[in-house]
Amino acid sequence: MNILTRGMRHALYAVGLAVGLAAGAACADVSEGPAPDFTLKSNTGENLRLSEFRGEVVMINFWASWCGPCRQEMPLLDELYTQYQPLGFTILGVNVEEDSSKAKKLLEEIPVNFPVLFDNDSEVSKLYDVVAMPSTVLVDRDGNVRYLHQGYKPGYEEAYQQQVRALVRE
Repeated sequence: MNILTRGMRHALYAVGLAVGLAAGAACADVSEGPAPDFTLKSNTGENLRLSEFRGEVVMINFWASWCGPCRQEMPLLDELYTQYQPLGFTILGVNVEEDSSKAKKLLEEIPVNFPVLFDNDSEVSKLYDVVAMPSTVLVDRDGNVRYLHQGYKPGYEEAYQQQVRALVRE
């Protein structure tokens, strides 16, 4: 049972984003540990499971259509995906909204080539303790969480690129 209304969740995400940005929480190395597995329906209608991507470097990007920094970041993530996908890298864009119709509309305006998944019940967001929009988790080829980014400001994509480059070389 979900006791938080959509408005309450939006407010919590906004507060989390503000706190993360005010604290300068761009990126944190996190203690290595297994990334929680999940299965979500994708924008193509198929179910995708994180564990199916074992052996690849995976960026999990939690986002929402109402999030300005998310919109700004999407085309940059798509460029990163295009550049590193041939080297065993993928992005799973996880939309956190109850109603995925707004996300689908945004994807018409800002199309991306990587899979977009819908976390309508916020189950996966809870697994990953998402408190800021966007939140980005980098998972290595062995399925371990290696980096966590909360929020987005122009320039963060340079850190993403350095980290992805290092992880695909491992």
